[in-house]
Amino acid sequence: MERSVVWLQGFAMSIGGPGLFVIAFLDSSFLSLPEINDILVIWMVTQQKSLMLYYAAMATAGSVAGCLALYAVGRKGGEALLRRRFSEEQLERAFAKFHRWGMLALLVPALLPPPAPFKVFVLMGGVAGMPLAKFTAAITIGRGARYLAEGLLAVRYGDRAIDFVRENGASVALAVSVLVAGAGVGYVLWRRRHLAPSADGG
Repeated sequence: MERSVVWLQGFAMSIGGPGLFVIAFLDSSFLSLPEINDILVIWMVTQQKSLMLYYAAMATAGSVAGCLALYAVGRKGGEALLRRRFSEEQLERAFAKFHRWGMLALLVPALLPPPAPFKVFVLMGGVAGMPLAKFTAAITIGRGARYLAEGLLAVRYGDRAIDFVRENGASVALAVSVLVAGAGVGYVLWRRRHLAPSADGG
């Protein structure tokens, strides 16, 4: 497996953005390639800082495409896969939170680095029948913010950003997740307050 990972990393580096798309797709769907995407984004941006937005976009697009493939699996028969791993009680609690928080239930995990169980949430999105538009938006925003942040770190700090992400990635992502979650909750409460029917029926 390690040889395969090294080969894939070398392949991605050799062809640039398209290779980054392929690695992101595989990592977000059927393979587990922890940290490779993050390292590749930083390394490629360090080599060509003017293409930072391009590399972040390619990683995001690949990740979204991979998640859509996993979403399709969830829609077709993902519940059986989840039941092999989790108890009935755990699934009921998870689905209740998923239905309650909607996009945030996916957006926050999308921001988090490994070993966050991101694919479980992606699969759950398909099983729960989350609307495709909301699913895609949540993944795009979460992954886009993550890769953009890594690109900006690479522009500012170069190769040192890799060590920074490895040492502090979880803390930074958690802080961003809290901010995003807070903004999301605030928006939901605001919508409920302003869309609720008034007392006089107006």
